[in-house]
Amino acid sequence: MKKKYRIRSNEEFQEIIAHRKFATSKNFVIYTKDKKEEYARFGIAVPKKVANAVMRNKIKRQVKSFIQAVYKEDMKKDVILIVKKPYLDASYQDNEKDLEKLIKKVKI
Repeated sequence: MKKKYRIRSNEEFQEIIAHRKFATSKNFVIYTKDKKEEYARFGIAVPKKVANAVMRNKIKRQVKSFIQAVYKEDMKKDVILIVKKPYLDASYQDNEKDLEKLIKKVKI
């Protein structure tokens, strides 16, 4: 995922989360808000309760690859994706399918 498609600043994370449009699944919580830029952006958050720093970074890399597979230029929303603890218990393929279902549910 290119850097311009990522949300990095805490202020933008908080703004999107405060918008309160969200959906949940077993492994993810997804917050959305209409996009500011001409393209959709994604932010990924993995809380410290989920795992140590090495595992959190691995999870972020995996989630970025999931997003690359489903990302389309015509998406209409900025997205914050928060990973939940059950993510660790599921397989890579199950997590990918779960995220795809969630994105379809939200209609990004």
